[in-house]
Amino acid sequence: MSYHNTSIIAVDFDGTIVENAYPKIGKPIMFAFETMSALQKQGHRLILWTVRSGKSLEEAVNFCKKNGIEFYAVNKNYPEENLDQHTSRKINADYFIDDRNIGGLVSWGAVHQIFMGTETPKKTKPKGLFSFFKK
Repeated sequence: MSYHNTSIIAVDFDGTIVENAYPKIGKPIMFAFETMSALQKQGHRLILWTVRSGKSLEEAVNFCKKNGIEFYAVNKNYPEENLDQHTSRKINADYFIDDRNIGGLVSWGAVHQIFMGTETPKKTKPKGLFSFFKK
């Protein structure tokens, strides 16, 4: 089964996009950035949904940006949403990709297959030691 209609997909950061090294940023999990890029190209809206805040959140957002992913919103339902004490932090998403799922995180290859109905994406080869930090 593949999901061809566009969806809102909330994605966790630590342990999901990157290996959990909080408060540092871990190494990217295989196929995470390639799959998120493919999802965005298909029209899905990705929301970064994480407990990070302040400087550590900014570092995570910038890390993703350097790896080609800019989120539709970050810890919000839409970019213009103003959060206050009366606003729920619950994200209104169609799907959640999170390492804290019951049963754990499915592989990003499986996520790609579920949404695209195609083979696992090809891993891009790093262009050197600092390839993840350059864009």
